[in-house]
Amino acid sequence: MALNAYLNKKVTVLTLDGRTMVGTLLSCDGSMNLVLRDAVERIIRPADEGMNSEEVPLGLYIIRGDSVAVCGKVDEELDASIDWNKVHGEVLGGTRHV
Repeated sequence: MALNAYLNKKVTVLTLDGRTMVGTLLSCDGSMNLVLRDAVERIIRPADEGMNSEEVPLGLYIIRGDSVAVCGKVDEELDASIDWNKVHGEVLGGTRHV
């Protein structure tokens, strides 16, 4: 499915450096540059770190296409039912293009 089908929908973006951003997709182009509205970065921490995970507000946010690993539509009902501050998990490693 073309990314244009996700315009004005809530999406999650995983970047090559392992960051996770969620927001409403306002714009995209052929280079995979993305513009998100009401974006947040979800920082998921391991349980043994002793800190809660968090969502850091970013507002209007541009993600360069060369840093996007994955972009997908969010199931908004499921997403709203999750308390992201209580979610724990291992840190995602980065990746690189070869």
